[in-house]
Amino acid sequence: MSIHKPFDPDRPLFSSRCSCGMHASAAEHEAAKLQKINEEQESANFIEASLVKALFPQEARRRAFLRAVGTGGAMGALSGFLPVGALQAMAQEKAPLEKRDLKIGFIAITCATPLIMADPLGFYKKQGLNVTLNKTAGWALIRDKMLSKEHDASHFLSPMPIAMSMGLGSDPSQMRVATIQNTNGQAITLANKHKDKRDPKMWKGMKFAVPFEYSMHNFLLRYYVAQAGLDPDKDIQIRVTPPPEMVANLRAGNIDGFLGPDPFNQRAVYDEVGFITILTKDIWDGHPCCAFGTSEEFIRKNPNTFAALYRAVINASTMARNPENRPLIAKVISPQNYLNQPETVVMQVLTGKFADGLGNVQNVPDRIDFNPIPWYSMATWMLTQMQRWGYVKGDVNYKDISEKVFLLTDARKYMQETNAPITAQAKASTGNPKFKIMGREFDPATAATYSKSFAISKT
Repeated sequence: MSIHKPFDPDRPLFSSRCSCGMHASAAEHEAAKLQKINEEQESANFIEASLVKALFPQEARRRAFLRAVGTGGAMGALSGFLPVGALQAMAQEKAPLEKRDLKIGFIAITCATPLIMADPLGFYKKQGLNVTLNKTAGWALIRDKMLSKEHDASHFLSPMPIAMSMGLGSDPSQMRVATIQNTNGQAITLANKHKDKRDPKMWKGMKFAVPFEYSMHNFLLRYYVAQAGLDPDKDIQIRVTPPPEMVANLRAGNIDGFLGPDPFNQRAVYDEVGFITILTKDIWDGHPCCAFGTSEEFIRKNPNTFAALYRAVINASTMARNPENRPLIAKVISPQNYLNQPETVVMQVLTGKFADGLGNVQNVPDRIDFNPIPWYSMATWMLTQMQRWGYVKGDVNYKDISEKVFLLTDARKYMQETNAPITAQAKASTGNPKFKIMGREFDPATAATYSKSFAISKT
């Protein structure tokens, strides 16, 4: 991605506007046509732009000079007396990596798209890292392999690092969320025999699967049925089931439905055993789901390696956000060593044009997105739901936990470093934007009151 074009006489050298006038900034303009990320070229261009700016502080003179001698002549003349090459080489130097060979755990679901695609598309190697992606069967194993340090970093469910840091469900171990892997991207899928029971008020007595207790799936399913007047601990059964086993359990009649990750919602439709009754984006549009992170100890011991890993995943997220790249991504992450799913199933998830199992073809481009920013208020909402359903007892210091576990400042830093588009809100925010879940606003400033405000809860 290139923003600064110092030898283009028809463009301003440093400007907050884009060249075509259709975008708020040059960065957004470039992001719209992003096909391939080339940070080295961008860095080189920035060095050249800075030198040209020093020589021609007045924009009119720079343009007049370039029109007079031409781009090629200008580059040749400047490189003759300015150390352009040396400065560019210095800019490309990165601190030495403490550890190059890394093991990263992941679950074979589309939520992990950036983490997975970074392997076949070379994002890790570009940062000098030799990454082995370890496909792992379930979330409890993901947790245990991080605790035993068998994995250096991992795909997480977003609430997991919070729970692990607080010692919920395991011995306490300080984990950190570097990026959110995906927003939206889940659904509630029911067995075909329940096509006449799409209203959650009719779900009393039914059995549902979620992938893990400390998951957005569990919290969103509980929120959804409670809004319909059902107590998720009394009126339905919720079972923890590894995502790869959800469709088989639905087919066997062991469960009536699941709130699970993709591609398994779409796979249930593909196998004609279930239908998608609601996308989770229709419960909370823009909700976080999975995350990428590691332990505080790993970051402390390997800061340069962590930075390189961060850059690789941020770059992959930037590419994954562009809808034009989704067909390519579906092709590279579908094979056996990654998702092991039919490409057409993965394609339906990533493009948002999909059969819902009810005879419709829906077109929902933001069915899944890959916005990497780990807002503190997302973590705070998760903490309120842990309180609501009895996973956490007593008062909670929301601010301290959220800001310790979710590395928002680091995410913004590495997004800027890799020229990933950052919205004005994300640049200026203190990290606590409000959200709406099923039409009800969540204000992190009143989290304690919010957690106690529900008619159905354990508090």
